[in-house]
This record gives sequence, structure tokens and C-alpha cells, in this order.
Amino acid sequence: MADWIYILNPQLDMLDGEPTDRETIRQLAEEEPELELWLSRRNRMKPGDRLWFFFTHPDAAVCAVGEVDEEPWQDPDDTEVSYLVAATLLTEATKALSRDPVGREQLGLGQVRSVQKVKPEALPVLLERSGL
Repeated sequence: MADWIYILNPQLDMLDGEPTDRETIRQLAEEEPELELWLSRRNRMKPGDRLWFFFTHPDAAVCAVGEVDEEPWQDPDDTEVSYLVAATLLTEATKALSRDPVGREQLGLGQVRSVQKVKPEALPVLLERSGL
């Protein structure tokens, strides 16, 4: 199993046509946890990998977590999207992170890219805060 940081900018990124902020993703975790997410490149995600959702604004922090349901794929009907990945938000863990997010400094993030692997030293903090 691998752990990935998935970057969301609430001012630019949308889920289900709505701006993606901490409250929206927490509500989705409770009401509609299945997602299809855009990827700029394929990555090597596998079913069971975790996606830790890092919000860039207003406070840079991980506030949600999900699990990859299937390997990323190309959408032949939408050339605007490079790849998609299906994931399911983990409701209780997302609620825990929403209450007590993990900040950028605790993640050891340098330059922020759309998707990157979690640094090994950050994983224990993410697991503890999420209750996993």
C-alpha cells in the first residue's frame, strides 16, 4: 500500500461542480463518499492506496483521506483530462482530520505538486490524526 498527497486548491478545484473546500469534502465523506478525481499524470496508484487531501487555502493542511478503488485510467471521451482515479472518502477518518488537520510543516512538503508520495516521517502523524 502506498500513501499519496492529493493537492486541492479551493479557489480553483471543483468536485461535483462545487468549489472544493474542507467543509464540502467533509460533507461528501458523509453523504457521497465515492469520487472520480483528475490526475495530471498516471502515477502508480493501486487499489487500497490512500489519498490524503491537502488543501492549499485558507490554511495549508491535510483535512481528508480516501482510499483508491481502482488503478488510474484515461478517459477516451474527454481529451481535456489526462487521467482519472476512483476513490472513496473514509468518513470517520475524514471527520477526525477535519477537526484536527495536519499542517504543511508536519508533512515536510517542499514544492507542492498535484500528487506526490507522503514522506515516511509524515505518515505516523497522518495516521494518528485520522484515527487509522
